[in-house]
Amino acid sequence: VYRSDWDVSFAYFSREGTYMVVGTNEDGYTKVRITKDDQPVKVSGLPAGTVSSIAFSPSENLMKMVVSSDTMPRNMFLYDFTGAKLVQLTDNMNPEIDPADLVTGEVHRFTARDGLTIPGPLYKPLGASAENKVPAMLWIHGGPGGQSRAGYSAERQFLLNHGYGIFAVNNRGSGGYGKTFFAADDRRHGREPLWDCVDAKEYLKTLDWVDPDRIGIMGGSYGGYMVLAALAFEPEEFAVGVDIFGVSNWIRTLKSIPPYWESFREALYAEIGDPETDEDFLYDTSPVFHGDKITKPLIILQGANDPRVIKPESDDMVAAIEANNGIVEYLVFEDEGHGFTKNDNSIEGWNAILAFLDTHLAAAPGN
Repeated sequence: VYRSDWDVSFAYFSREGTYMVVGTNEDGYTKVRITKDDQPVKVSGLPAGTVSSIAFSPSENLMKMVVSSDTMPRNMFLYDFTGAKLVQLTDNMNPEIDPADLVTGEVHRFTARDGLTIPGPLYKPLGASAENKVPAMLWIHGGPGGQSRAGYSAERQFLLNHGYGIFAVNNRGSGGYGKTFFAADDRRHGREPLWDCVDAKEYLKTLDWVDPDRIGIMGGSYGGYMVLAALAFEPEEFAVGVDIFGVSNWIRTLKSIPPYWESFREALYAEIGDPETDEDFLYDTSPVFHGDKITKPLIILQGANDPRVIKPESDDMVAAIEANNGIVEYLVFEDEGHGFTKNDNSIEGWNAILAFLDTHLAAAPGN
């Protein structure tokens, strides 16, 4: 029916079967192919970006689409087939934000130390140049198996607007690049995927607008684990770390999965390791047991009610770093679980991250 070199994300028909829709994940962008009688249907006037949530009216004369991009939040559009007319139904950009101040990413690739090609969107702050080098952060997605993709991110734009470059690395094990790449991190966490991050830092150092001495690493959930692993197992590679709801102790995390997540537990055991049979490996790759090696400044954000990464994990991580007189800031949100759900908490958390970076990265000695 349809063949592509990229992952097919979805495929379906309109109500009467007149139109077929196929969406593919192409380098983190959702590309949509709409056909009628096997012939492509052109929809002119759509802004550049990712198209999703396509639906047809019962008459099949109207089609609804949602479009987003790095510089535009998700907006709804309506296309009238009878008149070939496109109408934008929503405008979700905050009127206080000037779109000209926002940054569009570009997919960059580098070769890891073992020859594997690693992709990811790179964001260059406005005004960054060889004459005005800026600090940069690796942005590590959650998962494992997630993917950093194009699309509007208030958090990314917040840091970019304050002068921080961002490289959203899709290290091995990320989704969207085929089954072989997706499985390339199985039972290798804390090693090869982490080495991809170190190699990404080396790639950033080749860009003339990045200050090679001011490169940090940040991430949430599994990405938070990668931050802790980077600072514990590669302690001299990154200037700072930002851990948002991240795993520090695989043994505890894997043992504390609730019974109603049974399928999730089985998948994690297959990919990360079984705490009953792989305890030595999980101990070696759990940063909480190696906190004495962390010497670079770190900020940890934790939800008190997090069922996936329970609060004692971050408590223990902080204690291990403080026992060695390391620099660690710790924010606990009493009414959050695994990730931010409340705007006030998100604003507080990201302002704390910015203040931390301004202190320990942007204002690093000699800059």
